[in-house]
Amino acid sequence: MNKSELIDAIADSSGLTKADTGRALDGLIDAITDTLKKGDSISLIGFGTFSVKERAERQGRNPQTGEPITISAARIPSFKAGKALKDAVN
Repeated sequence: MNKSELIDAIADSSGLTKADTGRALDGLIDAITDTLKKGDSISLIGFGTFSVKERAERQGRNPQTGEPITISAARIPSFKAGKALKDAVN
């Protein structure tokens, strides 16, 4: 499912127009992104938790030359599914 299909599905189930649904979805994505940029987490009970994890600097290998390279530390977004979501999928 892509973004436009998601907007269609939400609009059908909520009764909102597709334009309103698109703006709401964009607002949700922006709010999640801004919160994660600050290093905070978002917990949606039953659905899951969005958070930021720290990845340490590590050694890697260039696949073409075989030379060792240093992969720098990074902050990565993470999602952990909640119990209700896990139960719905299984």
